[in-house]
Amino acid sequence: MSLLARIEKQKAAQPEIKDNSKKIAAFKKDPYESLKTSIHKRVIEDLKDLAAPEGENSKEELSGKIERMVLELLENEESSIPRLDRLRIAKEISDDAIAFGPITSLLNDPEITEIMVNGPDKIYVERKGKIELTDLFFRNSGHVMHIIEKIVTPLGRRIDESMPMVDARLPDGSRVNAIIPPLSLKGPAITIRKFFKDPLTIDNLVEFDTLTPQIAGFLEACVKARLNILVSGGTGSGKTTTLNVLSSFIPNDERIVTIEDAAELQLRQEHVITLESRPPNIEGKGAITIRDLVRNALRMRPDRIVVGEVRSGEALDMLQAMNTGHDGSLTTGHANAPRDMLSRLETMVLMAGMDLPVKAIREQISSAIDLIIQQSRLRDGSRKITHLTEVQGMEGDIVVLQDIYVYKQEGTDPEGRQKGRFIATGIRPKFINKLEAHGINIPYEAFDPSIL
Repeated sequence: MSLLARIEKQKAAQPEIKDNSKKIAAFKKDPYESLKTSIHKRVIEDLKDLAAPEGENSKEELSGKIERMVLELLENEESSIPRLDRLRIAKEISDDAIAFGPITSLLNDPEITEIMVNGPDKIYVERKGKIELTDLFFRNSGHVMHIIEKIVTPLGRRIDESMPMVDARLPDGSRVNAIIPPLSLKGPAITIRKFFKDPLTIDNLVEFDTLTPQIAGFLEACVKARLNILVSGGTGSGKTTTLNVLSSFIPNDERIVTIEDAAELQLRQEHVITLESRPPNIEGKGAITIRDLVRNALRMRPDRIVVGEVRSGEALDMLQAMNTGHDGSLTTGHANAPRDMLSRLETMVLMAGMDLPVKAIREQISSAIDLIIQQSRLRDGSRKITHLTEVQGMEGDIVVLQDIYVYKQEGTDPEGRQKGRFIATGIRPKFINKLEAHGINIPYEAFDPSIL
C-alpha cells in the first residue's frame, strides 16, 4: 500500500474514534444523578444515629439495610424507574455511604490488581498485567475528594492544599496514593495497589512461575539461616509481595519489628510489632520518618527488622543494624539490576547527611548485605525473580557480586507471553557456610546448571 493510501485510510478511520468518545461521554451522564443525591441525603439522615459497623458481617448487614431503604423510597416515589436501574441506584448509594463509591466493585474483584483514578471520569484497572479503561465514573471532583477523605481520615492522615499528596492504606492492606489539585491538573487522582485477602505463599509464586521450587527452597534456607536480604526491583515488580513471602519463613518464636510508610505487610507470626511512619501535622511539625523508626526499632530488642522499603537516609541505619548483630533483616529498594541497587544504596547513605568516603560506604554495604533478589516485571505483565545475587565482599574499591541463579529470557510465544527459563550459574555461594552452621544442608546438585 502506498504512503498516500495509508494516510487516506487513517483519515477515514478518525471519525469513528471521535464518535466513540462521544458515546462514552454521553454514557457517563447519569439521568438519575439528582435523584441519587436526594435519596443519599435522606439515607444518611436516617442512619446517622447508628454506631459504626464492626467486622465484615455487620458491614454487609448495613449495606443490605441501606439498599432495602433505597428500594423502598424508589418504589414509593419513583415507581416508573426500571427494576435494573433501581437495583443499580441502591447499590451505588450503599457503596457511597459505607464503602468507597464507584471503585467498590473493583476492590472486590479478585482479578484486578491495581486501580487508577485519573480524575472523576476516567477509572483504569490492571487485570492480568494489562491496563484497561472501565465504564465507571465519579459524579465530579468533589465526589473523588469525598472518597479520598474516607480512606485517609481513619488513619489520622489528611489531604488538602497545604499537603496535597498522601500515602495511605485500605482496611485490607491495599496501598493507596492520592494527589489533588493544584499538583494534579486533571482533578484528584487515586492509585490503589491491591493486596490479596489471603497473603500469597511461596507455593503461589511457584505456581505463577515467578521462581522454581528449587529456588524457593534455597530462599527459605537463606531466611532461616538469618542472611540479610535485599529485594530489588522496579515499580510494580512485586517486591513487597516477595518480601511478605520471605517474611513467612521467619520462625514463629522470633520477635519481628516491621517498619513501613503505610503498613501493608501481612505477617502471620505471633510476635510481630508493626510500626508506621507519620507525616507532619498542619503546622508542619511532628513528622516521624522511616529513619526515626529504624533507630527506635534497635531499642525494641528485635530478632528481625523488616523495612518495607529504603528510600533515603534510613539506608545507613539499616546497614548499621545489619552489621551490629541484627542478622536476618529484610528490606526492599528500587533498582533495575543488582549492581544498580548497590549504587542506589551508596546514594541513600549519602542522603543521611554523613560525610563518609565512598570506600567506607561500600565496605558497610558489602559486610551487611548477603543476598540481593532482583525482581522484574516483564513485557507481558508477568513478574519474575531474574537474579539471585550474592554480595561476596570487596576487591579493592569494588563490591564483588556473583549471580547464583538467573532467569534467561527466550523471546515470546504466539500469544505474546514471555518465554524463558531459570538457570543456575554453577557457583556455590560463599555464605553456604552460614547455612550449614544453622543445620541447613544444600546439596551440590542445587547449583548444577544442567538440573534446574
